[in-house]
Amino acid sequence: MSEPSGEKTFAPSAKRRRDAAQRGDVARSPELATAVAMLAGIVWLTLAGPWMIDELRGALRAGLAFDRSAVEQFAPAEALGKLLFALLPPVLLLGLAVLVVATASQQGFGEGRFVPGNLAPKASRISPLAGLKRMFGGQGWIELGKSIAKLVLLGTIAWFWCREYLAGVILSGAGPLEAQLGYAWKAVLSLLLVLTLGLLVIALIDVPIQLVRRFMRLRMTLQETRDEYKEAEGAPEKKAAIRQRQRALAAGGVQRAVREAQFVITNPHRFAVALAYDPARAGAPIVLAKGRGEKALAMRELAAEFAVPMLEYPALARSVYFTTRENQVIREELYVAVASVLAFVLSLKRDTPLPRPMVEVPKALRYGADGELEA
Repeated sequence: MSEPSGEKTFAPSAKRRRDAAQRGDVARSPELATAVAMLAGIVWLTLAGPWMIDELRGALRAGLAFDRSAVEQFAPAEALGKLLFALLPPVLLLGLAVLVVATASQQGFGEGRFVPGNLAPKASRISPLAGLKRMFGGQGWIELGKSIAKLVLLGTIAWFWCREYLAGVILSGAGPLEAQLGYAWKAVLSLLLVLTLGLLVIALIDVPIQLVRRFMRLRMTLQETRDEYKEAEGAPEKKAAIRQRQRALAAGGVQRAVREAQFVITNPHRFAVALAYDPARAGAPIVLAKGRGEKALAMRELAAEFAVPMLEYPALARSVYFTTRENQVIREELYVAVASVLAFVLSLKRDTPLPRPMVEVPKALRYGADGELEA
């Protein structure tokens, strides 16, 4: 039973995933971005929090301490400006740290790409129909389940935190100010830490879900896989036309050589060597032309057209190809093998031709398809 070509049952190819990433279609996990942003905030508060507390303490002292001149020259805007100027640097650094780590966590899903087109306004984002589809479709139910899970998990964490710290926070007003601030600071950091751990748990669950959803979204139909293969490899008609042009170009350079050759040895398709023996020209057979790939195919076609005998001797064809240049005599070690083939070709013109010979190529001249010596 053939598989329907309209069903998306094939895994997305590397090209499809790459093209989707270039369009901005990547797996996104807001839960991961929130978790790493919280974690960055905790790290910043741990390292730079005392700096911010010192700035805040200085601002409070300056704001609460006043004398006669402060009353006579009352300037609330100036005092507020000094307060903001003191607190703005640490707050800006915190915001920058959160922005960087949140962006980096999402860039990893997009293979490090930044797609400006995602910033452009899209009608689907403000369309009521699209919004209803997201709310009541499969996506909406998944988001609802995630929200409930987050609420339960974070609420449970907050409840346990309240059991540990809430009473101390409420009663801290009775102690010295330094002790109160220290205890409150410790309590806030502990709350943020446990909430962040909860968010990391949610992110570890959400990331695989987002990856699977993207995989399902990018699945391909049978027809899409065929079209992509054709696009990558080229349509059969186009490939045939290219091969035909390649053979025509190859044939143009070897046509005369093959016409003058007495025989062609092949391997059987990848290599072809055209040889001839003329005592007046040289004392051994000469390689008139040789080729591999498309050139070899062109030589075979020309040999068939000119009725030049073709004989398949793979080891001998490779040996001659890799050891002899065009218009040069063959190696002395190959004299016996080539002479036996030449004798057989000449006997084909007689009434009693010789049996086809079995040739032996010396071990030192046996080559593989890529020109490597065989062991």
